Amino acid sequence: MNAQEMAPTVNEEQGLPLPTADMSGDDLFRLGMMYSSGQGGCPMDRVSAHMIFNLAAMKGSIEARVYRREMSQEMEQDEIAEAQKAARRWIDAGVVSLAA
Repeated sequence: MNAQEMAPTVNEEQGLPLPTADMSGDDLFRLGMMYSSGQGGCPMDRVSAHMIFNLAAMKGSIEARVYRREMSQEMEQDEIAEAQKAARRWIDAGVVSLAA
């Protein structure tokens, strides 16, 4: 199971580091890097990494925009769509709040 499959209410008690409302764009970027490389207790998962980079970019991380773009070039369109839908679920659930 990976970050995009987890319900937004799941937390780190279940083993995976997941996005939280108090994370900055930089924090989310670091989390996305963990998923893109399979480090820090995260599975290597491009869809989850893209989703988290998307959230980080929405919170102002320039680095996340660059990595998301590069990762998109290596992904299928259906994977990108899945990552975008997952990011929307996290936002809609209020787990990740966007900067005004």
